[in-house]
Amino acid sequence: MDAPRDIPRDIPQDTPPDVSRDPSRDTARITIKDVAARAGVSKGAVSLAFNHKPGLAEATRDRIFAAARELGWAPNLTARSLSSSRVDVVGLAICRPARMLGLEPFYMEFVSGVEGVLTEHSCSLLLRLLRSPDEEVALLESWWRARQTRGSILVDFRADDPRVEAAGRLGMPVVAVGHPSLTGGLTSVWTDDAAAVTDAVRYLAALGHRRIARVGGAAALGHTTIRTAAFDEAARGLGLAGAWQVATDYSGDAGARATRSLLSAAPPDRPTAIVYDNDIMAVAGLSVAAEMGLRVPADVSLLAWDDSQLCRLTHPTLSAMSHDVHGFGAEVARTLFGVITGEGPGSHPVPTPVLTPRGSTAPPAM
Repeated sequence: MDAPRDIPRDIPQDTPPDVSRDPSRDTARITIKDVAARAGVSKGAVSLAFNHKPGLAEATRDRIFAAARELGWAPNLTARSLSSSRVDVVGLAICRPARMLGLEPFYMEFVSGVEGVLTEHSCSLLLRLLRSPDEEVALLESWWRARQTRGSILVDFRADDPRVEAAGRLGMPVVAVGHPSLTGGLTSVWTDDAAAVTDAVRYLAALGHRRIARVGGAAALGHTTIRTAAFDEAARGLGLAGAWQVATDYSGDAGARATRSLLSAAPPDRPTAIVYDNDIMAVAGLSVAAEMGLRVPADVSLLAWDDSQLCRLTHPTLSAMSHDVHGFGAEVARTLFGVITGEGPGSHPVPTPVLTPRGSTAPPAM
């Protein structure tokens, strides 16, 4: 009886895979063999690259990641984690001072939403606070090459953000929290800030306000730029007599200073309504109005953003553009797991913030 031949399983018995096919076609059929053929390496080399193990030159590793991106292929990291005893980790870096972040309701709610989904997947969150996007690029490279994270959530995008190129070069699974115009083709989850700002301005104008100001966030941030342009366009479209915008750092102190400056002007150069880019600044603005002897909403209407619990603890309670920030964080985390497994929904918006009127807005005094 002839001895059975030992035929390697990885050697194709028919036609070799067509690695030149359009990566937009049926990427579920693309395998590690296709990636290896495209990169001109063995399957073992692809495995080494995606497991971040030593033994490959950086040029080879980069060529493998490029081939995987071209073919639209990624390893099923969730399945791999099920056969491993270690706990998965997702990274999140934020360029904000630690003291300020601790007071910011948005990020507390956002992280809470992320954590809820990570717990379902037996994952942990690795949170770092940094000073610049360039620092974050170095951190992402360190996390990925040292196998510290399975993927990352990227927030606070700027124009020409260096993290876009870095994430693509590393082949790192990421989800970008930002409008697609800012995120360079990365899988993105975002809110329609332009529509929300427009709704806010139209609401105040419908109440009869013709002099409306906005106390915005950091001018370098992409979503601030989007809100600024939308505010200007809405004000022009409504033919408002006056429209002012002031950039800040989102802190209560900066919000108070901006409010004091706006309300120090004498009528008719003083706004009768102010929109704030977060709740902390709106609460600070309410205190400044009281300090200056102005009644809210009789003398000035105030409109907050995000609608955290703070808005319901003031007197009067603050009208706000309500946003399910906890749900936003949860959806971002779910989308990241989709990127990791290759089975996610891709880029998509979450519901636009909606107006919740309360005691801080009313028609202007005649």
